[in-house]
Amino acid sequence: MSLTAFAQTTNSKIPKSYIAYHTADSIKVDGKDADASWNKVEWTDLFIDIEGVKKPTYNTQAKMLWDSTYFYILAKMEEPHVWADITEHDAIIFHNNDFEVFIDPTGDTHNYYEIEINAINTVWDLFVSKPYREDNVVLNDWMATGMKSAITIDGTLNNPKDTDKGWMLEIAIPWSVFKKAYFEENVPKDDFWRVNFSRVNWDYQLNDGAYGRKKDAEGNYLPEYNWVWSPQGVINMHEPEHWGYVYFSSKEAGVKDTFEIPNDEKIKWALYELYRAQKTHFEAHAAWITSIEKLSSSPIIVDGKTITPKLENHGFGWTISVMSPFSNKLLILKEDGKFIIK
Repeated sequence: MSLTAFAQTTNSKIPKSYIAYHTADSIKVDGKDADASWNKVEWTDLFIDIEGVKKPTYNTQAKMLWDSTYFYILAKMEEPHVWADITEHDAIIFHNNDFEVFIDPTGDTHNYYEIEINAINTVWDLFVSKPYREDNVVLNDWMATGMKSAITIDGTLNNPKDTDKGWMLEIAIPWSVFKKAYFEENVPKDDFWRVNFSRVNWDYQLNDGAYGRKKDAEGNYLPEYNWVWSPQGVINMHEPEHWGYVYFSSKEAGVKDTFEIPNDEKIKWALYELYRAQKTHFEAHAAWITSIEKLSSSPIIVDGKTITPKLENHGFGWTISVMSPFSNKLLILKEDGKFIIK
């Protein structure tokens, strides 16, 4: 499968994919990888910096499993100085080193979920109606009700007198927290969701023997490091079209399955390139491009087939649409970035 010859910008990265296998075993959420099912599945690739260019200072990897109740995530983080001091739920957790989970069940880049957890298991969970590039609503009081999380530290917490090896985080997120209606059947058996993980890491300084974010000579905090599973191409986790693909296989952990990103998804990547071109033009000229010929100067070719998008202008904005030659479905991208399949 290939995606070639579309107007690819420097921030275009092929998303990662992972097969999350079903587990029939009971998973004890204790921050350890001792459960038999964890030992039957592979780690993700090592995380890369958010732009997909630099190798991070410390290694990070994750594993995933699922059953009829939970989506399980195991994260292993190399860290010589494990520290955390934020204890209030829904505080700004990324002001500590943390691990972050981003989940878009429908893959339309709207109505997605973010969970952040630091090394003392303080949680920030929130619902985001649209990416921040649009006029969005963020529900900070959304709760991942019933979520379980636990941490183990290979070393000593908040102790600058020794060198640690790192910390491990285990999470079980109930499918029920993603349901839009009581009777909705939303467990993605033999289906994929868009998911990404980010690890925020700070340079530190000691203040009276306590860890804190490092400041420069002017007293400003040094910028954080963002290390991710699937590269974003830009320093922004809130571009969900770049997130990875997690396929929830009905096969049991230990049995091999295969997954290929569908060609319709590759068409979607190309349409988001056009969306970004529209946004860039609007920021510069306060007007949208109204001709597909001016918007798309190169052909879009997916798996040997030429894709011809159609641009329609409306009083409220525009839509770009394509009839997929692979699924015969109509793929639509709106001016607010929402992706629709009909």
